[in-house]
Amino acid sequence: MIEMTLREIADAVGGTLHDVPDPEVRVTGSVEFDSRRIGSGGLFLALPGARADGHDFAAAAVAAGAVAVLAARPVGVPAVVVTPKPGTVPATSVALAGDSDGSGAAVLAALAALARASVRRLSAADARSDGAPALRVVGVTGSSGKTSTKDLLAAVLAPLGSVIAPPGSFNNELGHPWTALRADESTRFLVLELSARGPGHIAALAEVAPPSIGVVLNVGTAHLGEFGSREAIAQTKGELVEALPADGLAVLNADDPQVAAMASRTSARVVTVGQATSADIRASDIRLDDRARAIFTLHAPQGSVEVRLAVHGEHQVGNALSAAAVALECGADLATVAAALSGATAASARRMDVRTTEDGVTVVNDSYNANPDSVRAALKALVTMAKAGQTPRRSWAVLGEMAELGEESVIEHDRIGRLAVRLDVDRLVVVGTGRPSRAMHQGAVMEGSWGEESILVPDIGAAMALLDAEVESEDVVLVKASQSVGLWEVAEHLTSRERADDRRGSTEAGQ
Repeated sequence: MIEMTLREIADAVGGTLHDVPDPEVRVTGSVEFDSRRIGSGGLFLALPGARADGHDFAAAAVAAGAVAVLAARPVGVPAVVVTPKPGTVPATSVALAGDSDGSGAAVLAALAALARASVRRLSAADARSDGAPALRVVGVTGSSGKTSTKDLLAAVLAPLGSVIAPPGSFNNELGHPWTALRADESTRFLVLELSARGPGHIAALAEVAPPSIGVVLNVGTAHLGEFGSREAIAQTKGELVEALPADGLAVLNADDPQVAAMASRTSARVVTVGQATSADIRASDIRLDDRARAIFTLHAPQGSVEVRLAVHGEHQVGNALSAAAVALECGADLATVAAALSGATAASARRMDVRTTEDGVTVVNDSYNANPDSVRAALKALVTMAKAGQTPRRSWAVLGEMAELGEESVIEHDRIGRLAVRLDVDRLVVVGTGRPSRAMHQGAVMEGSWGEESILVPDIGAAMALLDAEVESEDVVLVKASQSVGLWEVAEHLTSRERADDRRGSTEAGQ
């Protein structure tokens, strides 16, 4: 965040100062909602939570170095106080337990206003006294691939200047402005994910940190239960390109008809990416190595260049093309883009994180979240890894429920089970006892004569026990489910040193 006085902050958020001896004292540190992360010169956000109310930690935050607190009521220490107003923040992915009086919504709205003020000043043409370019804000949305593309964008833009991007998928009404406030006068690029659970959510986030470049990856079935239809999802994703200025840039996926159609919804210049021959920036000659990493030729108006991705899965090609389009727009040359893409590794946890244990088991931890599109991509990557090489390896898919699919949930889970059979996954382990999990298992059973090759287990513990007993050296294991399932425990168990040692010891004892 740019340095601001408490008076300037109060003006920006529509708040009043309480217990502030000097309104001209400046906030020089970061804005934090966790009092344990507060440092000297920071600003603490008092948010309600399931077990505690941030207002109760205001004094501790100031004692730790905070200049003041952004709060919904006076807290006995220097504070900018905003008045709760019902409906200030639309109900979205952020859930503030205990916010019965609207205090959390008020603080979130104030945080958004503060981020807006900071970003707009940094985005002004004369924002930098050293003559460097003003801040450029890049927004990314889509049903899947946002986080992977955000990480690739950070990698390809880094050679051009300082980049701020959210950790993981911190892309909601708290994470979005919190990330935007990380940008300061030294930041050249601010890369943000924009998520949504209903109409108007992306438009609201775009107001917080107005983007000059917008990337729309795809329209899939994630959150279908909340939107009701893919058409409604497309309408909401397109809010990003509608928010772009006339001199901005919209990067659209030419291979997704619903995304390509968004060109008519923006006044910004449009660049298309994809495998279609009509795409402005496209990929050809795509092939995968034995770790399902894509190698392809990138074609752009500037020429062609080979790219060898270090991230896993053919679906990463489209993400890489989008990142390349943005970097080229911002002044990078083709060689720099290719080198950055080829060197970029997975920067966010539990997303196609591929590791091999000491006893030779390859674990693909893609357990952060799941929707039908991302599960299909992960299954294809699994099979590629297992079938590559002179000696095929045994493939395992450990899958849990995909949440928020609404009335389509049973159908979509059935389809995933059937797809696993068609792709010739050797062992399918479905975790859970709910109707969606049973539908996935039943779909696999009905698709072919698998018998015991498709197994339904009740919980994570049962999955671990099964894998401990049956996974062998050189097997490849994919672990994927929606975040609420917590299936990363299985992946972490598989990659733990203790488990590898235990299995090797058991094998040696039996010889």
